[in-house]
This record gives sequence, C-alpha cells and structure tokens, in this order.
Amino acid sequence: MFNDKSVLITGGTGSFGRAFVKKILDRYAPKRLIVYSRDEQKHYEMSRVFDAKAMRYFVGDVRDRDRLCRAMEGVDYCVHAAAMKHVPIAEYNPMECVKTNINGAQNVIDAALLTGVKRIIALSTDKAAVPINLYGATKLVSDKLFIGANNIKGARDCGFSAVRYGNVFGSKGSVAPLFKRLIANGAASLPITDERMTRFWITLDQGAEFVIKSFERMRGGEIFVPKIPSMKIVDLARAFAPNAKLDIVGVRPGEKLHETMISSDDSRNVYEFDDFFTIAPAIDFSKKADFSIAINGEKGKRVVEGFEYASDKNDRWLTSEELLALIAQL
Repeated sequence: MFNDKSVLITGGTGSFGRAFVKKILDRYAPKRLIVYSRDEQKHYEMSRVFDAKAMRYFVGDVRDRDRLCRAMEGVDYCVHAAAMKHVPIAEYNPMECVKTNINGAQNVIDAALLTGVKRIIALSTDKAAVPINLYGATKLVSDKLFIGANNIKGARDCGFSAVRYGNVFGSKGSVAPLFKRLIANGAASLPITDERMTRFWITLDQGAEFVIKSFERMRGGEIFVPKIPSMKIVDLARAFAPNAKLDIVGVRPGEKLHETMISSDDSRNVYEFDDFFTIAPAIDFSKKADFSIAINGEKGKRVVEGFEYASDKNDRWLTSEELLALIAQL
C-alpha cells in the first residue's frame, strides 16, 4: 500500500521510527519516506544507516505547525510518533509535556488537514488508559484529538486513528537496556520498583508491524490495541541475572503497579479480533461505519460489558524461554 506513496513519521529518529523505516524500505518502494524530528544529530546518524533514494530528513518540531505543513506537502500517510515519554521527567516539567504531546498533536492534525494527508495514525500508550501520570493524561488528550479529528475533516478523503500498546522491549525508555548495562558493568544487584509490578511488552519489530497492519485495517476513528503478553518485572530481572540481588527502590512518581490498555468503562465500544482489539469512537460521527469489520475484511465481535485488558489480568505471559530469547536480541 506504500508503493509510490509519500510517508512521513514524526519523531522518526527514535527507536520506533528506525524500526518502521526499515520495514517500509524492506517491503515497499515508497516515493518519499520523510523522517521528521528536531534532533539533528540523530538525523545525521540515521542518514548513515538509511540512505535510500526515497529518504528525506526533515529537521523540525511538532510544536511548529508551519514547519509541519511544509514537511507534509504531498504526503499520503503519516505516523505521529513524536512525544515526550519519560514519566518522571514529565511530572517535573508538566507544561513542556503538554506543549509536545497535546499542542503538538493538534498541530499534526491541523497540518494533515491543510495539506491533504490521506491516512494518519498516532502512537498512543497503555498509560493513556485510566491515566494517573501527566504523560498518560496528555496522551489520552492526544487520542481524543485524533479520534475527534474525523469529525472536522469535512469532505476531505482522510482518516485519523491511533495505535495503543505497552512497553517496547529494548527501546531507550525500557528497563531492559538498563539491566543489560548494569550487568555488563559488573553490578551484583538490580533495582526493582516493586515486586508486584507487571507490564505489557512488545518488541520494536512487532510494534512497527502492527502500525502497518493498522493502516490496512483503519476506517478512521478507531484505537487499535494488539494482543500482547505480560511480564512480571522480577521475572525479567531474574532472566537477566538469576543470582543477582533485587533492590526494591519503590514506585517512581506517576508510576502504576499494573498497566491497563482497555478499561472496563471502554468495554461497551470494544470489538475483539483474532490478534487485536478495536476501541470504536464513543461518538458515532460517521453514522455508517461498522467497526466490527475492518476495512480489509477482518471480522470481530463485541466484548462483554465490563471487560478489561490489564497487564495483571492478561491470559498471555512471557515464559522464561521467551524472555531469554528477547534478551538475546538486545
């Protein structure tokens, strides 16, 4: 679907952006693949790895709507991955998080509408469901902005959706690289926030693949949630270093013991498919869309009212063998 098309990814020099760009170049022949990011050093480093003819490196900030408009000229597909993600840093710098995650999201929407982008998917997070920290709250607002954008597109041929998934194994914000670094430096113990803590986990490759599939499935207005396994943080630490001491350091500001991707209050709008869920918009702005059927024909069924998809209540857990296989990939 991306052959001879122009694709732009905001925050494209990050871990997800690099994985997504690799998949697009390996599988398709895009006309242009535009990486939009404010970090010029990361642009330089990425350009030395991905130097295909289609590549474009566009320095810019999502806080700058005019710059986004210039970058989106002639773009067909957009992935909005730029965000301020670190939970404690967002707690201590709240307005900066708002400027990037909320104002930036609206700028992406405005620029896409002004330039005629056809399909736009925003990356969400499990922390946007029943948020208790600022990062999650801003991403919830971002989700609402993207879903609501379908109500203001008028006669334009465009659609806005979101993808929500859990922690990305091996990304810069993940605990896995921290454990690996500590062990490499000879640490005899690993820091654990709380022995009860659980998280959803997905690999970079799986996350990028899910976004591509979501473009194939989207009508506009959905939040797509993949079915992914959970893991106990203590199990991850023991997989890295079975004999290491575990230091309980306490939950950080804004952190949860367990993460939720679909709350029980959302259940009345949720459809279950073979390997994912769809959260349909609470407001039916389309009047015609049947969100139990994806655009590519996949069929789902409505979940029971009160259904909740949380990391501690998951029916899929990573085994020790699977954990070791993931660690080997780092």
